[in-house]
Amino acid sequence: MTQPPPPPPNQPPDPQGGFGAPTPPPPQQPEPGYGYPQQAPPPQPDPGYGYPQQAPDPGYGYPQGAPPGPQGPGGQPPATPPQQPYGYPAQPPTQPQQPYGAGYQQPAQPPYGYPSQQPYGGYQQPATAAVPAAGPGGGKKLSAQLQIVIAAAVAVVLIIGGGIWYANSGDGGGKDDEAKGTAGTSQGTTGDGGSGDTKGIGGGGKEKPPANTRAKMTFKVEQPVVPDVTDVTGSWLTDKAYVKTGVNSIVAYDRDKGSVLWTLPLTGQVCGSSRHLTADNKLPILFEAKKRVAPRYYQQCTEVGVVDLNAGKLLWSTSVTGGTAGDQKVRFGEVTLSGKTVAAGGSDGGAAFDVANGNPRWKPQANDQGCYDLGYGGGEGLVAVRKCGTYGAQYVMIQNLDPMTGAPVSQFKMPTGVKYASVVSTRPLVVAADVGDSAGDGSGISDFFSLDEKTGKLKAKITADADQYAARCRSTKVESCTKVLVGNGRLYVPTEEHEGSTGEFGDETNELIAFDLVTGKTAPEKADAGDKYTLIPLRMDGGNVIAYKEAPYNQGGRIVSVDGGTMKETLLLENPADKITHDVEKAFSPDYSEILYGDGRVFMSDMMLSKPRASASPSDKEYLAVSFSTH
Repeated sequence: MTQPPPPPPNQPPDPQGGFGAPTPPPPQQPEPGYGYPQQAPPPQPDPGYGYPQQAPDPGYGYPQGAPPGPQGPGGQPPATPPQQPYGYPAQPPTQPQQPYGAGYQQPAQPPYGYPSQQPYGGYQQPATAAVPAAGPGGGKKLSAQLQIVIAAAVAVVLIIGGGIWYANSGDGGGKDDEAKGTAGTSQGTTGDGGSGDTKGIGGGGKEKPPANTRAKMTFKVEQPVVPDVTDVTGSWLTDKAYVKTGVNSIVAYDRDKGSVLWTLPLTGQVCGSSRHLTADNKLPILFEAKKRVAPRYYQQCTEVGVVDLNAGKLLWSTSVTGGTAGDQKVRFGEVTLSGKTVAAGGSDGGAAFDVANGNPRWKPQANDQGCYDLGYGGGEGLVAVRKCGTYGAQYVMIQNLDPMTGAPVSQFKMPTGVKYASVVSTRPLVVAADVGDSAGDGSGISDFFSLDEKTGKLKAKITADADQYAARCRSTKVESCTKVLVGNGRLYVPTEEHEGSTGEFGDETNELIAFDLVTGKTAPEKADAGDKYTLIPLRMDGGNVIAYKEAPYNQGGRIVSVDGGTMKETLLLENPADKITHDVEKAFSPDYSEILYGDGRVFMSDMMLSKPRASASPSDKEYLAVSFSTH
């Protein structure tokens, strides 16, 4: 295989050569990957938001064993990464590591150059009238009556300020907030970008409102009976079919009738799937080589394949050996697609394949730095999240890769305190992480990092206060973030639910906020869900955001298109409000379910199945998937 070129100039040498090198010899504990057996030691608490309690993600939390790796004084990784393997030419001495990745220049402005935003429910310090200062001779003190008047006026301003803060959140705070670096702030480079001018931003979406936006339920798919907890994550839309992961299978349904178009049996359960399809609907998947059987109900996730969603055929499947897995099959945790390359990663390392025939592009290789590709973000680019170093002294690298060779185009070293990172977007490159486990809410996000994919430099660091923003990432999964989108040079994030204007029970609402990816500043525009509704972004549609508005107790859910510039919304679909239909819809909570929308149709499906309850009654009937349509 052709050796990749060295990393780009002014970048620290890649500790492993950028080839998806895996973990060093595995620890004594069993593999914590997909489908971990029930008798294994208890996993770490699931960092993903709202993940079903009966099926904790076994991959969460790094194994207790410590992978070997180089150490410097005090057990820390060496200041300069070791010499490149794979025939890399010798690198000149590098500059000391910058705080936020190679090549990052400290801005001339203070670190928190953008005025802070208070957490939701706080206020901005209002400007107060100047109070006469004491003169050189001590001056005359204010009278007690005047002090009371001033205090009362300030109190009124504070109350008003607390009420209007959210409407003016894009205005930023004052110098005091800058110095404190309070939650909700953003740190970015200087420049003219993100001025708030929405000219040329948004619009251009394919989804248009129908003549009648009122939808009806078109079909329901009953849940299959399973003997134990079974992950059925994965659903996709083509121009003819709604395709959903089943039990040891993938099934396609007619978009309007719900009738089965085809069923693709597999050797075992699907244990990973790509968020991205080729232009002709080819889908990369991971699946198990054998069916799960009692008492363990567990199989390793080792098989990689590509499915033609138009024909319902498995075009190819393969597995790889090598690296620390030796003669055993490499175990994977997730898979993605970028151009002509299928890339799969996990705690055994990363591998890549030609999407057309499954020929390997690279495989895990043993290394002495303890480096491995935990996973990849796909789409327009291919980005690896790479872990290196010994247990307790590990660090995370973000590498923008050449999808054909695996060679790093650029790289960024995440700050100290980052154990895992998730790729929100590859172009533009945006990464989420929980720095120092500071989020505290299981969201997996304390900050977003907007990076230059060509140079690896940090463009903006956006702090996402866990009490204020509702985006979620499953920490140990690289491409798993929900409720957050990138488009128009912006990051779109919903706020957490909060009390609406009426103050009545069940009157929660939220907003959709946008951050500029160059400056890190919030845009002045925002989209309001409206009382009793909650906005949940699903995907970009050109320059627009397709969002689901979760239904209140007496209304059906809605699908809206939000202009990415003006943040004005257009109603595309509204579900029925009758109790029977409403109850079916509400069973698919956005935190536990997948929601797809396209061409006047919305599809909602489960991600996790459980063994039926012995006490369940016919009225407790549950469904694998349900569809609503305006057609």
